[in-house]
Amino acid sequence: MDRNDDDIQFDFFDDEPATVEAAPTRVRIPRRGVRGPRGPRRQVGPPRGAAPLVRLILLVVFAVVVILVFGLVIQSCSSSSRHDAYAHYMDKVRTIATQSTANGKSLFTILATPGLTVTQIESKLRGLGEQEGQNVLAAERLDPPGRLRDENVQLVDALQLRVDGLSRLADTFQSTAKSTKTSDDSIALAEQAVRLQASDVVWDDLFRQPAIVQLQHDGVSGVEVPDSTYVTSPDQVTPHSMALVLERIRGAATGGTPSGLHGTNLVSVKAVPSGQTLTPGTLTTVTATTALGFQVVVMDSGNFQEVQIPVTLTIDRPGSQGGPIVKTQTIQLIDPGQDVTVTFTNLGEVPFASQTTVKVDVATVPGEVKKDNNSAQYPVIFSLP
Repeated sequence: MDRNDDDIQFDFFDDEPATVEAAPTRVRIPRRGVRGPRGPRRQVGPPRGAAPLVRLILLVVFAVVVILVFGLVIQSCSSSSRHDAYAHYMDKVRTIATQSTANGKSLFTILATPGLTVTQIESKLRGLGEQEGQNVLAAERLDPPGRLRDENVQLVDALQLRVDGLSRLADTFQSTAKSTKTSDDSIALAEQAVRLQASDVVWDDLFRQPAIVQLQHDGVSGVEVPDSTYVTSPDQVTPHSMALVLERIRGAATGGTPSGLHGTNLVSVKAVPSGQTLTPGTLTTVTATTALGFQVVVMDSGNFQEVQIPVTLTIDRPGSQGGPIVKTQTIQLIDPGQDVTVTFTNLGEVPFASQTTVKVDVATVPGEVKKDNNSAQYPVIFSLP
């Protein structure tokens, strides 16, 4: 056996060269030059990671601005609505206040009207009471802004005091119609009339002033809180003043000429605004401005209350200039020893640079005997300022 036969050949395929992967071909880009060391890279615009944050911040800012604007609009609308609510309410209160104040004036006009009997006075007082009752109903029906509900209750209470005062006065006049106890009866009348004065206190202290404070607290301006005064002077509701009313009424009820001392006295006449006092028989130069007027002081020189006294001022003026200037005012009521000032204004065009006469006449009252102190004449010359 051939030795070479021991070498078994297993070459089924021809020998092939080993597979070698082809290395990628590198392409060199020629250098353009030698660069220096690189500095830090400049970043243009915000980094990609910060962009959402910026957008979020802008969105938040926009939302805040929108909320602020919206809030200001709401606040403005709310303020306007609050102002309108207060104004609407006060307009209705003003209507009630005007009517009630007029009733107060009517009350004292009734008490100062000569010739009225007790029955007539009682009837007129009850009529005023009915009118005040309507004011109470109107006040109760008001729809006040929420923060003025308590004040509106006080408004109703003030008006109710006026109703009660008028009703009780009428009852007292009726119950004392045949009485001769003037002192006792006047005290009874004054006690009832005090309710009218109390109504003014309630209106001012418990309605008007708190309402003003509330409007200021709410920042509401330009809305006026109405006032209403029933008794313009405390002297109108004292026992003394009521006694004088009773004496006058009961004296007139007897018929004929009133007994006792009655009369008035012309005290003085003064030109205003210059303040020059006129003197009978003495020529006075009066500076005539557009505000020229005369103040006439009249005193009750008798022992009784007098009412409805006309006072007349006359300035002589040529017919070519329109004839005499005549003005008349009426003293509603004057008590014994009291001075009342009557002011005449809006006199028109007075004659200039020539002597003329200013005359004042105070009408006599029933039962007045001394009449020579009721009138006077004053020579004057009107000059330009």
